[in-house]
Amino acid sequence: MPLLPVDELLRELPPGRTLAGIDLGTKTIGLAVSDRSLAFAHPRPVIIRKKFSLDAEKLLAAVRGENAGGIVVGLPVNMDGSEGPRAQASRAFVRNMERLTDLPFAFWDERLSTVAADRALIEMDVSRKKRETRIDSAAAAFILQGVLDRLQALGRRAEPSA
Repeated sequence: MPLLPVDELLRELPPGRTLAGIDLGTKTIGLAVSDRSLAFAHPRPVIIRKKFSLDAEKLLAAVRGENAGGIVVGLPVNMDGSEGPRAQASRAFVRNMERLTDLPFAFWDERLSTVAADRALIEMDVSRKKRETRIDSAAAAFILQGVLDRLQALGRRAEPSA
């Protein structure tokens, strides 16, 4: 399946399926999954990165287990809107993943998602040590929640007014 704009994800998502969100780090892949109503993002355990083939296998097994019908990938855009090496690495990861699955992918601007996730974990009084193991999945949940909010806003706009 091709890379889709976020606005088209809903049209391609089979009924009853969830969406997965990922935050690609250099050492871990943060994972979050929506509920079936596509309202809330829930963090899942991180995937410790080893090499692409193993990472892809673990990621695809996890999203299959969550009945995901699409994957949203955080795109680490610079604050000025330009794309640097991390964004290029994310795009390369998706190009390689597209060869392994027919699930649709979409990118979502992830600027400040890790900062927001870290602040939320601090507010929940999560210790520094536990934050280190949860930050990427919390960031994936922030990324996915942004997409879910966008899709719900689009859905409300598309409904006929009474």
